[in-house]
Amino acid sequence: MTDWASLLTEQRNPASAHIDEVSTLELVKIINAEDLRVAPAVGHVLEHVAQAVDLVADGFRQGGRLFYLGAGTSGRLGVLDASECPPTYSVSPEMVQGLIAGGERAVFRAVEGAEDDSKGAVERLEAHQIGDHDVVMGIAASGVTPWVLGGLEHARNAGCGTVFFTCSPSAARLVDVDIKIVTEVGPEVVTGSTRMKAGTATKLVLNTITTGAMIRLGKTYGNLMVDLQPTNNKLRDRTVRILCELTDLPREEATRALDEASGELKVALLMQLSQIDATEARHRLEAHGGVMKSAMHAQGGQG
Repeated sequence: MTDWASLLTEQRNPASAHIDEVSTLELVKIINAEDLRVAPAVGHVLEHVAQAVDLVADGFRQGGRLFYLGAGTSGRLGVLDASECPPTYSVSPEMVQGLIAGGERAVFRAVEGAEDDSKGAVERLEAHQIGDHDVVMGIAASGVTPWVLGGLEHARNAGCGTVFFTCSPSAARLVDVDIKIVTEVGPEVVTGSTRMKAGTATKLVLNTITTGAMIRLGKTYGNLMVDLQPTNNKLRDRTVRILCELTDLPREEATRALDEASGELKVALLMQLSQIDATEARHRLEAHGGVMKSAMHAQGGQG
């Protein structure tokens, strides 16, 4: 039986013991002071975060997928991170998926008791036919969510790479996975409210894992997103600006170049920098795994 009282996420924070008696300004200062502890806590586990980046990137290269498992805030943050990968990096929505206890309706409204079903995530993962190229990352601030732990055990038995994120070091010791990421952010300002510091730490880590993996796959050129989907006016403008910046083309010429590349920035960029047509640009990118600089350097282009 879980000893809830012993979990770090359930401890009282002495810094906020009288938060209901102070001025509003002092109240928000207390919250801000606690938030400042989050980034250093993540900083202490960067070696494990880097291992997760490499694990996920290797899986992607072999056609695998990344599945986030979480309940409540943890699940919603997984869904959020997954939903932002397709427009940012032009990847399939299948590549990164967020699975939340209680299903899609739990994204907007709590589904009571869903996180206590240790078999619930198993059914979801079986429906996705997970295999040895996939990575499953369980997210549980407290470290003891049955829905997440049951899903991770199933994923490990199915041959998947497994990652566990938690803010509870005592609980993490009991979980058998390939990589553990334990951010000790300390007790929350409001006891047990893990949507606060624990949630912030979760978002930092998830963003880093998917961003790092996409960079490893060549989805950026330097720090510019050259594989974005120009699905709205802001992204269309960014696409043109990136092409102008990297090629010194005037805006009108950059727009025409993108039209010739069917709107694909990476293709248009390689066309301009290597002086080739769209067909050849696509061929070279495919031959070099979509990595722009490899495709250019192999052909003696600038980079």
